[in-house]
Parts: sequence; C-alpha cells; structure tokens
Amino acid sequence: MQVSSPEFNPAGAPLRNRRPKRRELFCPAHPEQRLLGNGRKYFLHLLTPEELKQRGMSDKKARLVIQAYPVLVLSNEWLEELFCAECGGNRWCHVSKHDRISHTVRWAKRELWQQVAHVDPVVANPSVGEFTRRESGRSRARRQDGGRWFDCR
Repeated sequence: MQVSSPEFNPAGAPLRNRRPKRRELFCPAHPEQRLLGNGRKYFLHLLTPEELKQRGMSDKKARLVIQAYPVLVLSNEWLEELFCAECGGNRWCHVSKHDRISHTVRWAKRELWQQVAHVDPVVANPSVGEFTRRESGRSRARRQDGGRWFDCR
C-alpha cells in the first residue's frame, strides 16, 4: 500500500504552487542579468492618433479612441528605475508588459518623458532646498582614498 502525501500527487509533482512568479526583467545590455527594482511606475499617456498607430492600431480606430479619450493612459507601458548588477547602477527603463511574467525592457529615451504626466527626472524638485539636494548625494560620494563616506571599515 502506497501512502500519498497531501502535498504531492503520485507522479511526484506538487499539486499547487502558491508562490507567485516574479516578473522577468532582463538588462538590455546584459541579457542574462536580471534587473531588480520595484519602484514607482510612470505610465505613458498618449495624446495623438499617430502614437496609437505606432503601436499597431489602425488609423480609423486610433482617431475614434482619441476622440473618446483625449488622454489615453497605457496600462501595459511605463517608465521605471531599475538596478542592474552588471552595469553597477540604476537606469531608467521603458517596460512593456506582455503578460503577468514576461516583459520587454529597453533603455528609456528622453522623449518618452514627454508622454508621462509632466515629470522630468533630470530637473530637480523645486520644493527641495539646495542644501538638502546636495547632502542627499553625499552617501554616493567617495573619499579621496576611493572608499565611500559611510563604509564601516
């Protein structure tokens, strides 16, 4: 008599996997390196039928959609800051979602920020003072001997 565990079926495969699969984001420069980051997503906004046609929609349908929705927010495309261990830093990426797991990642072009709701990552936030802005970058600064300021060595 064979006793089967409630966790496994007779074939040995698990009955259910409750752990959700993580999204697969890979670096455009290093395709084998997985990108890390779960920061804020800046979704793209489309304002003209030409932008919809570039994404594969017919001319007539694109005009109808823009007439119905003057500002169309794409839920499957956004800009996000992601970290690559090979590159050694954070970069802004243009992410296109195909399904829950698979995504296409490209480096974000400067022009894409014009399609985001009035956000520009290069221009400093005007509500932040000059001293605060300068000191916030101090943790990334290096000493004269090449070490970081806040290394515990």
